[in-house]
Amino acid sequence: MKNKKKLAILGSTGSIGTSTLSIVESFPNRYEVEALVAGRNHAAILSQCLRWKPKVVAVATEELAAELSIQLRAAGQTEMQVLWGTAGAIYAATLPEVDFVVSAIVGVAGLEATYAAVCAGKTIGLANKECLVAAGELIIAAARTHGAALIPIDSEHNAVHQCMRGGTHAEVRQIWLTASGGPFRSTPAVDFETITPAQALKHPTWVMGQRITIDSATMMNKGFEVIEACRLFQLPPEKVRVTVHPQSTIHSLVEFVDGSILAQLSVTDMRLPILYALAYPERVPSDLTFDLASLSYLNFSPPDLDRFPCLRLAYEAAAVGGSSCVALNAADEIAVAAFLKGEIPFMGIPRTIEKVMTETPATHPASIAEVLAVDEWARTYATGVVQSYRAVRV
Repeated sequence: MKNKKKLAILGSTGSIGTSTLSIVESFPNRYEVEALVAGRNHAAILSQCLRWKPKVVAVATEELAAELSIQLRAAGQTEMQVLWGTAGAIYAATLPEVDFVVSAIVGVAGLEATYAAVCAGKTIGLANKECLVAAGELIIAAARTHGAALIPIDSEHNAVHQCMRGGTHAEVRQIWLTASGGPFRSTPAVDFETITPAQALKHPTWVMGQRITIDSATMMNKGFEVIEACRLFQLPPEKVRVTVHPQSTIHSLVEFVDGSILAQLSVTDMRLPILYALAYPERVPSDLTFDLASLSYLNFSPPDLDRFPCLRLAYEAAAVGGSSCVALNAADEIAVAAFLKGEIPFMGIPRTIEKVMTETPATHPASIAEVLAVDEWARTYATGVVQSYRAVRV
């Protein structure tokens, strides 16, 4: 058995982080937790520290770090280094001992630590769409310069990664990202204005966080995946297609120039793509098996860009690149939060995003600091658009 891979998990208390720790639990001879980075879920990170005993742990604030340090010392854990904030996350992600960094912090909050890990030449398991949406051009360039490997954990891109092992990049005609279609794939367009947050949070296939569930309902999540795929696989937007596949059995497909199509099928369990990423280029035996006998039919249909304008906006941003992609992500986060609070209607989400994108200067940020500046500007502008909705309703 080779030496264990030493992991830094960014976003350890989220769904991807906890699933990664489940994989470590199942394969203790292969993987070891070196660093954990979490936000504000104090009880969860304390429990993880006591269970996994990482050398370094980072949390959101200095106050949380101080409280965690006290509790760890009381439990006899005196050698664990407790850090906080962006600087702490960067330190954890770039530890010399770390072989593999799981990037699973939601939103641009994980951008700086992920970029630092790339610049340190780490192998990155990417589960954070926003990193490649907002700063994909910079991250891909840095990965080339520093020899960092980027392995997608997101199920669709992980599936593409697997299928592309069947041919060379030059042999790829196009790739197909599958979409469940969310809860409203059959809802008449006339009813979209009255969709409520409770309705939008009922995803037919996956159990996810609130923002990603709403993004699935608007198909913005699939739009983010289009941009991510363009970056990861170096393909133009017109070669990254979306097909609605309600069964969510086929996670993605790759079509080659000779007409052959490879599809990846598996159980809808995120532990499988996580294990694939951690073990790559090996394949590790697991109990995550798929019952072909249960597969009775597969449906595919094109997405309706009129009913789901967020997907159209994502394709437009992918074609332009740069600040347009930053604005797309930032405006979506503000608009989704406003919808969940009842401040704007469901279709107010794409309308808000489009207004922000229209006003965003066409630039290509040359640094992470410039990306974050565009992000902040777009959030401020989107907040103003949301406030104009509130003023009209009052």
